[in-house]
Amino acid sequence: MDNGDIEGGEEEFHGKGGRKYRPVVADDRAVLQMSSIDPGSPSTSPLPRNPPPLKNVRVDVDSNMRSDAREGSIPDNVGVNGSQRDSKLELFGFGLVNILGLRSMTGEPIVAPSSPRDGGDGENVAISSGRPKPTDVKLGTLMGVFIPCLQNILGIIYYIRFSWIVGMAGIWESLVLVSFCGLCTFLTSISLSAIATNGAMKGGGPYYLIGRALGPEVGVSIGLCFFLGNAIAGAMYVLGAVETFLKAVPAAGIFRETITKVNGTTTAEPIHSISSHDLQIYGIVVTIILCFIVFGGVKIINRVAPAFLIPVLFSVLCIFIGVFLARKDFPKGLSAKTFKDNWASDYQNTNNAGIPDENGKVAWNFNALVGLFFPAVTGIMAGSNRSASLKDTQRSIPIGTLAATLTTTVLYLVSVIFFGALATRQKLLTDRLLTATIAWPFPAVVHIGIILSTLGAALQSLTGAPRLLAAIANDDILPVLNYFKVADGNEPYIATLFTAFICVGCVVIGNLDLITPTITMFFLLCYSGVNLSCFLLDLLDAPSWRPRWKFHHWLLSLLGASLCIVIMFLISWLFTVVSLALASLIYYYVSIKGKAGDWGDGFKSAYFQLALRTNQVHPKNWYPIPLIFCRPWGKLPENVPCHPKLADFANCMKKKGRGMSIFVSILDGDYYERAEDAKVACKALDTYIDYKRCEGVAEIVVAPNMSEGFRGIVQTMGLGNLKPNIVVMRYPEIWRRENLTEIPATFVGIINDCIVANKAVVIVKGLDEWPNEYQRQFGTIDLYWIVRDGGLMLLLSQLLLTKESFESCKIQVFCIAEEDSDAEGLKADVKKFLYDLRMHAEVIVITMRSWDVRSDGGPQQDESLEAFNAAQLRIANYMAEMKASAAKEGTQMMADGKPVVVDEQQVDKFLYTTLKLNSTILRYSRMSAVVLVSLPPPPANHPAYFYMEYMDLLVENVPRLLMVRGYRRDVVTLFT
Repeated sequence: MDNGDIEGGEEEFHGKGGRKYRPVVADDRAVLQMSSIDPGSPSTSPLPRNPPPLKNVRVDVDSNMRSDAREGSIPDNVGVNGSQRDSKLELFGFGLVNILGLRSMTGEPIVAPSSPRDGGDGENVAISSGRPKPTDVKLGTLMGVFIPCLQNILGIIYYIRFSWIVGMAGIWESLVLVSFCGLCTFLTSISLSAIATNGAMKGGGPYYLIGRALGPEVGVSIGLCFFLGNAIAGAMYVLGAVETFLKAVPAAGIFRETITKVNGTTTAEPIHSISSHDLQIYGIVVTIILCFIVFGGVKIINRVAPAFLIPVLFSVLCIFIGVFLARKDFPKGLSAKTFKDNWASDYQNTNNAGIPDENGKVAWNFNALVGLFFPAVTGIMAGSNRSASLKDTQRSIPIGTLAATLTTTVLYLVSVIFFGALATRQKLLTDRLLTATIAWPFPAVVHIGIILSTLGAALQSLTGAPRLLAAIANDDILPVLNYFKVADGNEPYIATLFTAFICVGCVVIGNLDLITPTITMFFLLCYSGVNLSCFLLDLLDAPSWRPRWKFHHWLLSLLGASLCIVIMFLISWLFTVVSLALASLIYYYVSIKGKAGDWGDGFKSAYFQLALRTNQVHPKNWYPIPLIFCRPWGKLPENVPCHPKLADFANCMKKKGRGMSIFVSILDGDYYERAEDAKVACKALDTYIDYKRCEGVAEIVVAPNMSEGFRGIVQTMGLGNLKPNIVVMRYPEIWRRENLTEIPATFVGIINDCIVANKAVVIVKGLDEWPNEYQRQFGTIDLYWIVRDGGLMLLLSQLLLTKESFESCKIQVFCIAEEDSDAEGLKADVKKFLYDLRMHAEVIVITMRSWDVRSDGGPQQDESLEAFNAAQLRIANYMAEMKASAAKEGTQMMADGKPVVVDEQQVDKFLYTTLKLNSTILRYSRMSAVVLVSLPPPPANHPAYFYMEYMDLLVENVPRLLMVRGYRRDVVTLFT
């Protein structure tokens, strides 16, 4: 008895004529595990309302196996009988030496989306649930988008680092720097405007935009990186505020540092430098105070936030007034000579405080300045994050964001010219607060403006970053983030503490110039995600892509994404690799551990478009798309929708898990009566596929019997090039033991249906012994490649080697030749052929006599002689019954409901050839990990019962065997 057909269970099923047989019950561990799986788990789509219990699903194999007599018939144009040559070894018309011929190869209505928090998004959501909740106060473009963006963009870098950047890079390189960074954010703003005006936005800002466009994996990975960028930005603002305060009030410093020499030359007056210890101490205190304010609630922060902008704008006005009113002695005032002197760059080494020092450890160049300056142009997401508070989102976000971007970029460009024409190079490089020095009427105006600006920005970071983290956690994609979930309307206290912890850790570093490049990397990663999202959506142009902002193009988005990547590598290739590796690690973790979120992202649209636009699949692009026949030839427990090893085998047919499988079961009965049963069974099968981590879809078909159901499946399943190309099922090993005489006709009918439909076939014998991913196999994978199959058997053997369970095995290809043939020449030809196919295998040539092996006494000495004799006897009895029945009724011999003409000599030839092939397999491949052999097509005008006898003899005593039949196309190619 085969382990694959384990008997058990209390219920008995009746076949034709009152015959009783017991159902097959698999005791595989996966069956027991699957028995506890709830088909309504979150990994599957929601169940219909009031579904019938799962126990009502009956996949009755006894009725499946009852086929009409006509179903087992073989069309005259299907069977391959071949020639009647007696001088060559033949297997149903195919010579065993045809290896040399291989040289010629060259449902339900739309349900609510599955996002656990908000029910998804897009056009499938009900109108009432897809819109943001109304708020009491609605803001316009000025206060809702322009002012918040301006406040976030115009920050600490402009006040305390911009004049120093001009002194280091010179005027013309500073203009290039500002234009380069400004162009990047401008293009990103265009992409952001297009995405933000394509529908209602919810919490999460860029995470929401990117996740809904590129999928949950990309959204979570970039969203978490953007969260880190905002958390670290809080530390940057805190350090900027503290540095400004200590510059304005030097007496407050605990650790004082005085510099008297610049590049070894004594300065006219000593330079008071701020100690890093002072920055650390004051920074930690300020961060703690800000955290207490944040804990007070976001409403208070939003009310006072606009008030922080007024001193900032006033301080900028005072700076420009001071530029025009500057005295000639200090500073010198606007001068053409100074402008000329500062036109070129003068990169120097500096100490940690930014003071030029020949022995300084910090080296500066244009790339480093890009990393330092880029945070000065960030903040374009501030308006889109407030979409729920806007009167007209579709109008305010594009106009407000782009206006703020252009305004600040023009401000920076003008400031480069004024600062370069105002102060000497040494003054630019040594006075970090030159903006305060030149301000009118006194420096305190700028000091106050800087402190208020940075504290306001820090509050925004410490408020926005925790809410971004909470939004990611509430989508329930990544279980590890469940600690940061918050109910609607509640404050994210745990997320705020975590953000404060990161902020304090960065404040302890105490160096603003080291923190800003890190922020730049995370922001650029986020901006590249926004640009790629718009690029993908615009290029695919799905019906749901209808943004109100019309001034966009996929080329602009692609250019914006490219600029982001280029800037990242300009700053530091090491930082870029680390940040991309971090995002990739998060992506991989989310793809492995995360829960599915069906958001209708752009990648799904891309897959759809690519599938439709591919007219003909080249062998280089050929992927197996197996159609897995889940429940034939035996009854599994009702709560196990598929044989547990079928998914393991389906994964073995995919390289690195890539590719789609279609799992199919057939329910007997009337469609109208069993429609609900089919829906529930489909959900259970879908749950099983997720449980086995197999990429695929589930389909349940209701049909009067198995033959009709499969015939409908093989004709209609799939779309275009997404139609299945390989039918996979287990070999019906139980048919003789259970005396299921209806199986041969059904089995032969299925194979003939596959031939007519041009589908490849893979039949697995010994399915219950098939290894899972943790069971490593050793030995060989043996191929008995008898007939031309387009290279499918070779390709399957190579795919098996890519799996951990078979990676230690080696491939052997057995070639069968006549005694009088050139065996060495055959071996050389096959080895060359395999070499050209880039396939590593050992070639073995076996010499066999002609099919009439009775002359050498071969069968009498074969260990399978008993099975051979039993098969001969059964066929003879079956033939006698057909003859007696025909003589009694006075008609032609009938089998499977159709007339047959049996050549008894040909039947003997088929039996002997099958026996010879079986004995050869047992002689050379008894200990192999798996054997692959060509599947011969059913002979025309032979009863299906005879074909099953041939197949039983072929697989006799072979523990694990794959019978493979290709179809009318090549799946491998010699060419690159």
